[in-house]
Amino acid sequence: MGSYVPNTKAEQEAMLKEAGYSGFEDMFSCIPEENRLKRPLNIPSGLSEMEVLRKMEEIADKNTVFKSIFRGAGAYNHYIPAIVKSVSTKEEFVTTYTPYQAEISQGILQSIFEFQTMICELTGMDVANASHYDGATAAAESIPMCQDRKRKTAYVSEAAHPGVIQVMKTYCFGSGTRLVEVPARDGLTDTEELETLLKEDPAAACVYIQQPNFYGNFEDAEKIAEITHTAGAKLVMGVNPISLAIIQSPAEAGADIAVGDGQPLGMPLAYGGPYVGFMATNSKMMRKLPGRIVGETTDDKGERAFVLTLQAREQHIRREKASSNICSNQDLCTLIASVYMAAMGKDGMRAVATQSMSKAHYLAEQLEGAGFRPLYRQDFFNEFITDCPCGSQKLMKALENHGILGGLPITENAILWCATEMNTKKDMDDVVTIAKAVMEGKEAHA
Repeated sequence: MGSYVPNTKAEQEAMLKEAGYSGFEDMFSCIPEENRLKRPLNIPSGLSEMEVLRKMEEIADKNTVFKSIFRGAGAYNHYIPAIVKSVSTKEEFVTTYTPYQAEISQGILQSIFEFQTMICELTGMDVANASHYDGATAAAESIPMCQDRKRKTAYVSEAAHPGVIQVMKTYCFGSGTRLVEVPARDGLTDTEELETLLKEDPAAACVYIQQPNFYGNFEDAEKIAEITHTAGAKLVMGVNPISLAIIQSPAEAGADIAVGDGQPLGMPLAYGGPYVGFMATNSKMMRKLPGRIVGETTDDKGERAFVLTLQAREQHIRREKASSNICSNQDLCTLIASVYMAAMGKDGMRAVATQSMSKAHYLAEQLEGAGFRPLYRQDFFNEFITDCPCGSQKLMKALENHGILGGLPITENAILWCATEMNTKKDMDDVVTIAKAVMEGKEAHA
């Protein structure tokens, strides 16, 4: 797809003549006179390229660009190798909304196939679909997969991301599904309460947990899987794809479905999107996967080829009775994720995960030494919550004054911190220095 080039007046007249019109008025003669606009549109006049660029720079200058970021909560600041943008922005890959005649786009299909393959390798599952709009919708779409005539109730841990829970509530409201929140205790899903709830509910269809959870803590996934399966329900596990380079996979933990957001896989924060949701499951549940699946085959010459194996079948046939409305996928974002994972490889992914986890633990130790006590004494990945005796908003403001985006204020006196490979020791030490100064009521200079 080349750059946009406007047509000239002569070209417009030639096209009108070829179409059989004497002019634009003639072309729009089918529109009643009373419905036509008789005046110029109330919009600014056109600008030159230089003026547009200057205007865009003025608007961009209103944004605050932080030199270091310590906020995660579902969107993470990771380093993106230059090759990711170089490959993913090639004109050969830039297509329209979605390839409806997908087999023509062999390159796009291969990139999706590779994405599915790598998601399966990360999660340990047998099959993955071509993607969802984001991690929250992937989590919500997993609920209908687990339901049948007798089992309709879905359970979600309170320790899951609040945004994911909210999207689940929206989906369940629309489908008339009962959604029950399982209480959290000490920063983890309350397994005793979960067991009690499931024993009392023969209609339990699935349980959703997040690993690591919203507080950054590692759940006892194997125990939760055992409790869930004993009750005859399915376990859905929401995961951070980077963490899977060093922790137990969902399949190893006993999950039936693995979902998550692929944003950490080469996608910038980008004001919240676009991101990409992934979903993988075992072979027993493959035919219940919503959306598309790209498969590998051979063409009439015996050469490797790719086809849509399953696609949007329910929407076309069952229509309003379909258990899923997804009929597309995030092609560009899956391509970005594929290039990122291919570029990083196993060792690179493991290094990113190890650095993120190690730096988060260093930051937690230093903050505790400065008087910011951790709220939970649990094993965690790259996020953790501390109290904030000096007031979370006050500390955030002080950090912002030094070009630092601090953790996410959970309450007035609690902060969810995050660290990745992007945070240097100096960055973290600066945060601690400023935090100490705010605690002591002094001005800080990092």
